[in-house]
Amino acid sequence: MSTDKNLLFVYGTLKRTYTNHHFLADQEFIGEARTAPGFRLFDLGGYPGLAPHTADRDGVVGEVWSVDPEALARLDVLEGLAEGLYRREAVQIMAPYADRRIEAYFYNRSLKGRPEIGGIWRE
Repeated sequence: MSTDKNLLFVYGTLKRTYTNHHFLADQEFIGEARTAPGFRLFDLGGYPGLAPHTADRDGVVGEVWSVDPEALARLDVLEGLAEGLYRREAVQIMAPYADRRIEAYFYNRSLKGRPEIGGIWRE
């Protein structure tokens, strides 16, 4: 079993007090964070999807978590990586995290017809 941890930026239902937070409940909360400009959230019907957006000037608000490999594997299943629903990749986060490698789940399908939320998800 590996002890390597990944830093993960979450912006929707995985945040504290939200419906899927129990998937992170035994992991380490690092702090609140915001992506660099260039990203927006889209309403996917009960949960958000993160996507690059060149017109964005504010970024997306969320949280950074230190996640062990076992929890990350469970999250990959939840986020539908094998089905191509999301992809997990590095995202640029503003200070004080700007110099750290942090990953996020990006929506991996068409956003056509999906309402744009902006930078904050509220259930």
